Amino acid sequence: MAARKTTAKPNVSADELKAYYRDMLLIRRFEEKAGQLYGMGLIGGFCHLYIGQEAVVVGLEAAAEEGDKRITSYRDHGHMLACGMDPDGVMAELTGREGGYSKGKGGSMHMFSKEKHFYGGHGIVAAQVPLGAGLAFADKYKGNGRVTFTYFGDGAANQGQVYETFNMAALWDLPVIFVIENNQYAMGTAQKRSTSTPDLYTRGEAFGIKGEVVDGMDVLAVKAAGEKAVAHCRSGKGPYILEIKTYRYRGHSMSDPAKYRTREEVQKMRSERDPIDHVRDLLLQGKHATEDDLKAIDKEIKKIVSDSAEFARTSPEPALNELWTDIYADA
Repeated sequence: MAARKTTAKPNVSADELKAYYRDMLLIRRFEEKAGQLYGMGLIGGFCHLYIGQEAVVVGLEAAAEEGDKRITSYRDHGHMLACGMDPDGVMAELTGREGGYSKGKGGSMHMFSKEKHFYGGHGIVAAQVPLGAGLAFADKYKGNGRVTFTYFGDGAANQGQVYETFNMAALWDLPVIFVIENNQYAMGTAQKRSTSTPDLYTRGEAFGIKGEVVDGMDVLAVKAAGEKAVAHCRSGKGPYILEIKTYRYRGHSMSDPAKYRTREEVQKMRSERDPIDHVRDLLLQGKHATEDDLKAIDKEIKKIVSDSAEFARTSPEPALNELWTDIYADA
């Protein structure tokens, strides 16, 4: 693929650009490997891949600080990797192995890391939105200056509990950023066929919540918007909505043939708007990296992903008595 000409002048260092490139590439290669393992029967249940949406979570993580929280739905592997969770543990959980983040009992949609302030991974559409507001309520109560990134999709944006949460978050000035990852198709229905408004972020206006729409295929645009939203929340001004227009290349899940859109549409996005290629072009055209530098990064990432798959294959399945653990919390 020929490099696209870009005139952008990113207000970031070469090292930052390389870090964004590396983080997005890790998500892309990891998800490709997960798709392969699913096809081999090594991943059971549901598996929703993040391929194409990498700039969203990498851009927002660049705007986050230590102690900030994140919670999302079931298309969550990218969020885990972007916040620093170990690829070995994520892949092992996908394959239902003991070495996974939930000891092999949660699978793709249900893994967590208190250390990285990642609170899921939730399988019920929009159920994570009020939970995210709850996390933000706790931080406001403690007065610790932390912010919660609450991710949900364009399909979830039509659920009633989202608006109940908007109301409470606005009423109590909670430090929560509502991130609408608008990949335009929800499960398989185009936004224009399911949603009465062309923009989703404007739905916060009824509650006095500010927001904006963001190009989700440009990691620098996402980072800039994330920094604005974070500053808003940390200053005590309450919640903020980011509607991030993005695009997934694969179906809703691995079982979705995605016949509701054309191959030409997907290919056009891949060739003209790919978020990883965009950063690659910035690095090469700005002479911040050479082709050999980027090949070295790709080689490093492929080894990390290959090692994670091997770790998953060799990690044992959980013992049967694990069925009875982690059911209740000690009070």
